[in-house]
Amino acid sequence: MDLKKCVRVIEDFPKEGISFKDITTLLKDGKALKYAIDQIVEDLKDKNIDIVVGPEARGFLVGTPVAYALEAGFVPVRKPGKLPGEVERFEYDLEYGSNILEIHKDAIKPGQRVAIVDDLLATGGTTEAAIKLIENLGGEVVSLQFLIELEDLNGKAKLEGYHINSLIKY
Repeated sequence: MDLKKCVRVIEDFPKEGISFKDITTLLKDGKALKYAIDQIVEDLKDKNIDIVVGPEARGFLVGTPVAYALEAGFVPVRKPGKLPGEVERFEYDLEYGSNILEIHKDAIKPGQRVAIVDDLLATGGTTEAAIKLIENLGGEVVSLQFLIELEDLNGKAKLEGYHINSLIKY
């Protein structure tokens, strides 16, 4: 299945010069969504994943069904002030600004095998922040999974040494 045909591209969103890849059109297509989740699960099935981490917010949409299929736990990584417990935090740069991510300090146990699942790999900043959070808690990041990769932004360079699987490349 050509998943690229299921993604709507919106120019100049969220600001001028950005070509936003809208996955809501993929998510509403049941067959495309199942195919995408199945492709990620297939890549992860022999990696003994304990926890799937999904960065806010679209990582929740992709990561939760992957965790379910793997019979693994799911841990959200959130924007500041959204988690009620004690948190670990990390500040990072985006392709169009900066942000902070947080994770509960008790979300990952030392030695747990973790897959990060998100909708998009752009500059790699969000994923790098999630990796730092997980590794600071003692987790082992085993795999990075994305629906979409924007190859021109070279996010893979920040993530060298990690297994990366991207279903759609622009």
